[in-house]
Amino acid sequence: QVQLVESGGGLVQAGGSLRLSCAASGSIFSINAMGWYRQAPGKQRELVARITSGGPTTYADSVKGRFTISRDNAKNTVYLQMSSLKPEDTAVYYCNALRVRLLRNDGTYDYWGQGTQVTVSS
Repeated sequence: QVQLVESGGGLVQAGGSLRLSCAASGSIFSINAMGWYRQAPGKQRELVARITSGGPTTYADSVKGRFTISRDNAKNTVYLQMSSLKPEDTAVYYCNALRVRLLRNDGTYDYWGQGTQVTVSS
């Protein structure tokens, strides 16, 4: 039905930058919000940033001022520009599509990507 394909993870030194992308494809009519979560080993998955279709954004306190989320609604794609990366940003980053309305219009659904590894070395 809907697939989220993430790209852009990798290994970077502390202070460096990475840009994550996530493209949603399938029988999509609309997506209310798209965002990024992360999960470090031994920790719970946490929200990093979210952006609604209208533009309002939400950021975790730990990334405010360093990460920027943006979205191309026409392409159903969300981006996460990560700068001034720290070792504590190391985690698997998951793309999330929230309240997706499909063309068959039988309700809304949430979807997750498979995750992309981000490793920040000190």
